[in-house]
Amino acid sequence: MTQPATAVSPAARAGFIAAVSAYGVWGVSPLFFKLLAAVAPLEVVAHRVLWAALVLAGVLAVRGGWREVLAILSSRRKLVVFVASATVITINWVTFVHAVSTGHALEASLGYYIFPLVTVLMGAVFLKETFSRRQAGALGLVVAGVAALVIGLGTLPWVALTLAVSFGLYGLLRKTAPAESLVGLFVETLVLLPLVLLYLGSAEAAGQGAFLHPPDGGWTVPLLLLAAGPLTAVPLFLFGYAARRLRLATLGLMQYMNPTMQFLLATLVFNETFTTAHAVAFAFIWCGIAVYSIDPRRLFGRRPPPGQDPTPEGVDRSAP
Repeated sequence: MTQPATAVSPAARAGFIAAVSAYGVWGVSPLFFKLLAAVAPLEVVAHRVLWAALVLAGVLAVRGGWREVLAILSSRRKLVVFVASATVITINWVTFVHAVSTGHALEASLGYYIFPLVTVLMGAVFLKETFSRRQAGALGLVVAGVAALVIGLGTLPWVALTLAVSFGLYGLLRKTAPAESLVGLFVETLVLLPLVLLYLGSAEAAGQGAFLHPPDGGWTVPLLLLAAGPLTAVPLFLFGYAARRLRLATLGLMQYMNPTMQFLLATLVFNETFTTAHAVAFAFIWCGIAVYSIDPRRLFGRRPPPGQDPTPEGVDRSAP
């Protein structure tokens, strides 16, 4: 006798739509940053911080969160951690914008494919977490994929490694000083804001800033720089909405939408070269992801022990 299908709750359906929207925005973001290729990556990120800070301040004013912001700012230990997390996420953002604007979006997608497994490794090194043979095998496949790329291209895939390691460190730091995702990002933008204002103010005063002195002489670049704020805050809000309504295991598997869309954009839209070395490397890494993500207990009908989180370790539980 067949079991009746479990009805999907309206909350879960709304959460799924929000998650698809968030990962979709992140997945197509290379198209946005490609339009800003004439602007220095550091300046693009500076505008991203500035306008995201204003958008997030407005959101927090409406839905609350200022008490948590003040609690973080009044705690020296937490503030030091958020200064460090702001530093590594800036490195991540600048590297990503640089990669997209210089024709390395394919390598950027590789970085976000291997990021969850890098996080597993960091958990073992820094938090003394243990991982299973299955996870060790997945890590081995990823290492083999990176090695194949190094041998095939004769150089380290520094963009992919920088993105994976910087975002892994970001997650590790945020784990030591947790905060709701919008609050945490707002604190990070506040930490960076003095430097951002100094940098942008100096650039505009010298007549070199892209906002008041756009390279095309029109309004396209300034409007795109303004849009960088919502592009940062809106998908983060959608992700937080989805995380409260979906199982973490579902979110964990859905996160691969982002690098997959970036991979397709790089190869089909930006026409970046996809070599044999890339094919071998991605094959190893995709196999590693499959080994890492597919729980054999679920595959063969066995449930995890009561109370055990079925989400693979290293899943991105906070937005980039």
